Amino acid sequence: MTDFTIAPERAECADAIEALHEDAFGPGRFTRAAFRLREQGPHDAALSFVALSAAGELLGSVRMTPVVTGASGHHGYLLGPLAVAVAHKNRGFGRALVRRAVEETGATGTARFVLLVGDAPYYNPLGFVPVPKGRVLMPGPVDPTRLLVHPLGDKAVPGALAGMVMHESRSTTTPAPASP
Repeated sequence: MTDFTIAPERAECADAIEALHEDAFGPGRFTRAAFRLREQGPHDAALSFVALSAAGELLGSVRMTPVVTGASGHHGYLLGPLAVAVAHKNRGFGRALVRRAVEETGATGTARFVLLVGDAPYYNPLGFVPVPKGRVLMPGPVDPTRLLVHPLGDKAVPGALAGMVMHESRSTTTPAPASP
């Protein structure tokens, strides 16, 4: 694997990250449910990370967006987009970014879960499990087999999640500590 570092996202990386997203997902990304959720409010740059080569080249990025589930009022984060430059895929950068983002999010003490829409075979080894079907609604259609959650501090969270997922800025609830 190429020598690399994972660092918090910086404002000066914004254009390179947007180009990476364009290459990885194309214009269709704007119609996806996860994107619709992300456009409700900003991502949390303090919990969003970039993988950089020793020369400073952007290898990949992951963003975390604060969310809340309507009926349960649980506060968490939506992971994504996760993107790795085509020339650097399958080298472990994406998994390293996910691990770091989940670790740092758990350390906040306020998030109860990390939610994402993605491929279970990729994310299961990283601690993600399926959300029980029909419990959580996204602001657009989502294949229920791709809706995954990583509990943070409370192993009962997947079954306790319920309702519409929305950006935290649209919620009227206050974040509670992750552990009861």
